[in-house]
Amino acid sequence: MLAAVCHGKKDLRIDTLADRALVAGEVRVAVAYGGICGSDLHYYHRGAVGDFAVREPLVLGHEISGLVIEAGPQVRGLTAGMKAALDPSRPCLACRYCRAGRSNLCTDMWFLGSAGRMPHSQGGFAQHLILRQDQIMPVAHDADLQLIAMAEPLSVALHAVHQAGPLNGRRVIVTGSGPIGLLTARAARNAGAIEVVCTDVEDAPLAVATASMGATGTVNVRRDPEGLARFAADDAAFDVAFEASGSPDALASLFRVLRRGGRVVQVGMLPPGTAPVPVNLLQSREFEFIGAFRANGEFRLAVELISRGAVNVAPILSGTYPLASAVDALELAGDRSRVIKLQLALSASAA
Repeated sequence: MLAAVCHGKKDLRIDTLADRALVAGEVRVAVAYGGICGSDLHYYHRGAVGDFAVREPLVLGHEISGLVIEAGPQVRGLTAGMKAALDPSRPCLACRYCRAGRSNLCTDMWFLGSAGRMPHSQGGFAQHLILRQDQIMPVAHDADLQLIAMAEPLSVALHAVHQAGPLNGRRVIVTGSGPIGLLTARAARNAGAIEVVCTDVEDAPLAVATASMGATGTVNVRRDPEGLARFAADDAAFDVAFEASGSPDALASLFRVLRRGGRVVQVGMLPPGTAPVPVNLLQSREFEFIGAFRANGEFRLAVELISRGAVNVAPILSGTYPLASAVDALELAGDRSRVIKLQLALSASAA
């Protein structure tokens, strides 16, 4: 089978990989679509995501949907031909965090397309993939697998909103209007936020934020560097801030627009090094600074919301490239003035 394999910075190859036989509890799927995530872009452009550096060839991709090809021994309820959402998380189910219901913090997590462990956890930008049966969530036979492949980024947004606490009647700011930021805005509005302001350095995603994702206001911080100043007056404007850009400057900007006792949820992965968190201000104004890492049980909810049209992810999709053109897709996906989310079509039999 063919797969998009990152061998290091700016070194992506379409390699032929061997398949293997299934063992008990495993399922083979044909991968239909895979969304290009910010982490895929970091691996390709920088050879690393945060502290996770590529140290061996790594199949990228974790935002995927597909078709069941074969069910291994002891698998029940999954048969060939089923369309499915594919959960990239494979927690151990046995560590203290899994037992406590926080499987995203699993000490032995295998997450598709991640260099966070050795050997690396190979990803889903491949024609075929073997997953544990609990990673397969069947969807309707007429489901749009391009939309279903957006379940993983939506689950990240849902988890971020969960980490924020009750949002009903709250005022929210989201820095970074990439796919995760846009979906976080939508999830926050659905959770009852009465105001959601989105920021970015490009106009195109901000237009989507207001047209389709529930944003009540936007600020282009590149064109208007002091655009957030108006939100700093009168004890600041926002109860909750979601930092979804992974930008230290964006993070630093939030503490002057956050009300006393407000909460910052860090969703984007920051570069290695010291983050600009004003600890004295954090103490004196009793700010809360909390992380949101991947998702914890929200994947199933994300699939359900997309399947019944409760969250429309279509406005985020910008186009589809064949697997053979993965390098072109990754180059274009980094141009946020032109695209928000690109997907790869990975297996002709499943698309």
